[in-house]
Amino acid sequence: MSQPTAAGDAAPATMRAVVVTRPGGLDALEIKDVPVPARKPGWVRITVKAFGVNESEVTTRKGESDAEVTYPRIPGIEGVGLVDAADEDSGLRPGQQVATMMGGMGRSYDGAYAQYVTVPAAQVIPFETSLPWELVGALPEMFQTAHGSLTTGLDLRVGQTLLIRGGTSTVGLSAATIAKGLGATVLSTTRNPERAGELRAAGVDHPLVDNGTLADQVRELMPDGVDAALELVGCSVLADTLRTVRRHGTVCFTGALAGQWTIPDFSPFMIPGGVRLTSYAGEAADLPADVLAHQLQAIAEGRLNVPVAKVYHGLEQARDAQADLESGTTPGKHVVVLDD
Repeated sequence: MSQPTAAGDAAPATMRAVVVTRPGGLDALEIKDVPVPARKPGWVRITVKAFGVNESEVTTRKGESDAEVTYPRIPGIEGVGLVDAADEDSGLRPGQQVATMMGGMGRSYDGAYAQYVTVPAAQVIPFETSLPWELVGALPEMFQTAHGSLTTGLDLRVGQTLLIRGGTSTVGLSAATIAKGLGATVLSTTRNPERAGELRAAGVDHPLVDNGTLADQVRELMPDGVDAALELVGCSVLADTLRTVRRHGTVCFTGALAGQWTIPDFSPFMIPGGVRLTSYAGEAADLPADVLAHQLQAIAEGRLNVPVAKVYHGLEQARDAQADLESGTTPGKHVVVLDD
């Protein structure tokens, strides 16, 4: 396995990158030689060692993102690597291990599908670990979204009950492991009964088969409803998810795996009386360095499992990674490692 190493020489003039030159199929991901990005004041240049592959990048490649995304674009909303250059007063030093994610990365400016990426310093999270890059590369967006949804979104507490709808997604699996670490009782869903074992392996107490109507199943287990629900499937099932939550409980809308982000002719009265509805979009700051350090330690000690689906080596395999992600046949995170 590829291990984190110290920083190498200064950045060259050009680098290899995956570029989406136009919206399209997998052939729209082209590997090109492009200039190494110049670092602006207040920004950090990172030597990329690994990056996770996400649905957002598939959406960008297909041309289905919002107007924030323009072409040509280097995709990649997250990455891990080593600081190459930073302001002296940034607190970051060359060779330091860092993670970065979100904040327009890979959308309004070029992302991590490249040998180097530049990002605002506020988006950089330092860490120290001997875990391999292929494992660390799975974490930033997945952990940030899961942790932020449970804390900022739901304010989950010890002893509470949590429903995760969309439980076999990478965020769903991560949320389950984090929630168990917080001392919650976890209910989580899958549309395929054969994948219930994956949920149990992530620590889920009550795997549920989701046929589109879930409220009755949840109420059989928790007659008063759950304390909190994390919605990852989307607006097509949101009304049903709201019915799974107790009075004064909270639903956090974080994702739309089913593709529906809005509700036509929405009425506030679809929300049951006393139930709270919030959302979480997330920023890098929602995963503080001490929280990431705690999670890395838990992984190293075997107390926290990381759902990695497959590891790919080199930018040339980015197409394969996106294809496998779209197929949905392998649960967990797809990670591309840039081997030395």
